[in-house]
Amino acid sequence: MASAATPANFAYDSPANEAAGMPLALSLFADRVHLRDQIRDDALAAGFRVGEVAGIDALLSGAARPLGDVVVLDCPEVDGAALAALARLDMRAANSGATLVVSTSVAALDDVFGCLDQSGAQILVDPSRAERVVALGRVLGQAAHLRVRELSDDDRLALLRLTEQVSQIAARLDRMAPPADGAGDGDSAFRFESPRTAFAPALESDGSERLVRAARLALPDPRLVRRIIRQRQLRARFFDGDLFGDPAWDMLLDLTAARAEHTRVSVTSLCIASGVPPTTALRWIGQMIDAALLERVEDETDRRRAFITLTDKASDAMARYFAELGTNAARLV
Repeated sequence: MASAATPANFAYDSPANEAAGMPLALSLFADRVHLRDQIRDDALAAGFRVGEVAGIDALLSGAARPLGDVVVLDCPEVDGAALAALARLDMRAANSGATLVVSTSVAALDDVFGCLDQSGAQILVDPSRAERVVALGRVLGQAAHLRVRELSDDDRLALLRLTEQVSQIAARLDRMAPPADGAGDGDSAFRFESPRTAFAPALESDGSERLVRAARLALPDPRLVRRIIRQRQLRARFFDGDLFGDPAWDMLLDLTAARAEHTRVSVTSLCIASGVPPTTALRWIGQMIDAALLERVEDETDRRRAFITLTDKASDAMARYFAELGTNAARLV
């Protein structure tokens, strides 16, 4: 088994690395020793230059540590001190340009998500080994300048779907293996647009025409939206759920109902509503935030927590969509 480099041999020189084509430097923090060894071996096999490998206590010391190009952190359980350290790490990564890959559990997801609002971290929820490898592959893809924000709208969505297909294939291969011993401001990638413009011509009293903002339509009755959601979920009782995978739409429906009910939706609840594994749902949430369909809203009473809501753009589009359907909406599945 390859040994990890010591912190003294580890320097952060990302710009030079990119210019010289050197391997990306990676730091790894995890308390579970077998998992730490596994991630280190996979990172080395993927071509990373592994530097510091330590437990989470190393981050809690408060000392400024060289981050490297990539920081992989496993924190299935968190307390106040760990969350404070995670928030500091998130800020440092955002300022330095380092990439964070953080794995956690469903129970800790809301707290972890609330701390990671600066760096654009990849969050993995109870990931398999295959999902961790895919996450490292995405980091390498970004380093190769295959950045989502530089692609066309169609390519952005195609790349996201391809990533999910690769994840599914990797997960299946992982299950077949023997057990181990131990951005944007541009147009939406979803083509989610109102069927009518938000501005409509209106006549002044003198007969002249000018553009005025059309009245905002009300959201549909949340009971109707909840009924549609239940109908969609009912399909899984009779067919393989993978046949109907549409996490973006399921999340939009759930958030539409919540907005009409004046309730807030946590990231964990939204992941459940998506009908796909949490790690997959988080990728879609990130893409939809980039597409200006969703936004995160900080909890006023606890800055470490955040909720997800529709943007005004998405809310208006959903209202117009249901208005266009009219009475037929009740029969939607």
